[in-house]
Amino acid sequence: MSAVAPPISDMSRQAIALAHAVRDEWLGGPRALWPDSELVWLWAELAHSTGWWWPGPRVCVMAERPVETHTESLPGGRVGGLRLRRDDGPAVRFGDGEELYALHGTTVPRWVVEGPTPELIHREANIEVRGAAIERLGWDRYIEEAGLRLASTAADPGNPGSPLSLYDVPPRVWGASARLVVATNGSVEPDGRRRRYGLAIPGYFDDPVAAAGWTYGLTGARYARVRRRT
Repeated sequence: MSAVAPPISDMSRQAIALAHAVRDEWLGGPRALWPDSELVWLWAELAHSTGWWWPGPRVCVMAERPVETHTESLPGGRVGGLRLRRDDGPAVRFGDGEELYALHGTTVPRWVVEGPTPELIHREANIEVRGAAIERLGWDRYIEEAGLRLASTAADPGNPGSPLSLYDVPPRVWGASARLVVATNGSVEPDGRRRRYGLAIPGYFDDPVAAAGWTYGLTGARYARVRRRT
């Protein structure tokens, strides 16, 4: 879902109209009847003239509304729930040229959207950004280009019909030998697909089920009895 943000939203217009009605019809003017009636007018003016704002004891920081926003519905079917997403450019753009990139609600650097590579991914410290970049590149391509070697696979008892894949990660990737378990999300995305994700695990795991259980604080035997995870 994409939208060019209007100068002011319908909700803001309604709030301003209500504030005007309170001021003019009920309060008899900005300073009539109640000492704080002037605040109603000030709030209306604030809603009309700015976007996000952060008041402080001595300073109030205000930001212009963005001129462009791109979103998608939140998974799970929550009515009206949105998160930022755009696959071919900035998810938020302001009139002064400032931009913000986001994928599935995660704020990411520009390179994640425009040109992710295994080298850039491995240098990224933020785990959420790394995950978004790998998904953007594609797990199959990342596994091949990063040189990950498949060690073992098993059916995921917590997500019937989906596999658990255990990979050896070369020392050059993280600076030491490690393993990665790749699984499929139990929740369905708004577009009907299930996202894949990977979790780093200690190198002594040989069983993908035990490795997946470890990420939940469970033994492999207990995880094997899970009916459905999210």
